[in-house]
Amino acid sequence: MSTAYSLREVQGLVGLSRAVISGLMAAGFVAPGRGPRGELRFAFADLVLLRTAAALQAARIPPRKIVAALARLRASLPNECPLTGLRITATGSDVTVRDRGAAWVAETGQLLLDFEVAQVDGAVALLPSRTEEAFDAAGWLAQGTALEAASPQRAEAAYRRAIAADPACVDAFLSLGAMLCDGGRCAEAIELYERALALGHTAPSLWFNLALAQEDEGRVTEAIHSYTRCIAGDERFRDAHYNLARLKEQMGDIQSALRHLHAYRRLAPALP
Repeated sequence: MSTAYSLREVQGLVGLSRAVISGLMAAGFVAPGRGPRGELRFAFADLVLLRTAAALQAARIPPRKIVAALARLRASLPNECPLTGLRITATGSDVTVRDRGAAWVAETGQLLLDFEVAQVDGAVALLPSRTEEAFDAAGWLAQGTALEAASPQRAEAAYRRAIAADPACVDAFLSLGAMLCDGGRCAEAIELYERALALGHTAPSLWFNLALAQEDEGRVTEAIHSYTRCIAGDERFRDAHYNLARLKEQMGDIQSALRHLHAYRRLAPALP
């Protein structure tokens, strides 16, 4: 049976913000399913594709080449992580995938990519490089992402170091908050997100993640407010419309629920 990962788990594993993941979904890089409550559920192959997309995006690879590389990777990756793990690297201008000593090229492109995917104590983990140097905020963020599944305590420390190094590092707030919620510490996550917002950050994904944490704490009225603020910052934030429609229906505001449900359906990615 294939393992499915929640949005929060994906954010922690791949180190991408909710807004970036939504953009990659809209571009057709990944097509996650949905769970019983309508929540997004990602397969292992989605994790690797998203992490690869992040590296390609950072390397300023043309979108056409990114799509081609990801299409090849999706066709070749298993749904579960093999016990020996995978290593995906840039070899010259090729994206090379290695598994059990074999290697294959996903697509040609000028890439900056070097990370590993493996199982640590039964959990999928993106492993840090073997040589560690003094990190800036981006480095601490990457280390937190790499360590989260295998060592949550060290990952939390790394995320906090990223925030201390640069309070403008929104992704560190998002990743740490998601990890806290996954560990049953949603109250702490709410305080963290509120701190980020108080610093002047305006990313809609902060409001969205705050709303998720507030929902988990049973603070429905506050969650509705946060989803509304998320949509005010990005009216195309599809999942915020969906969750807001669900909560509005629970509150008996059927007219508002229908309005947001229509917006959610209108923003559905076009079928190929």
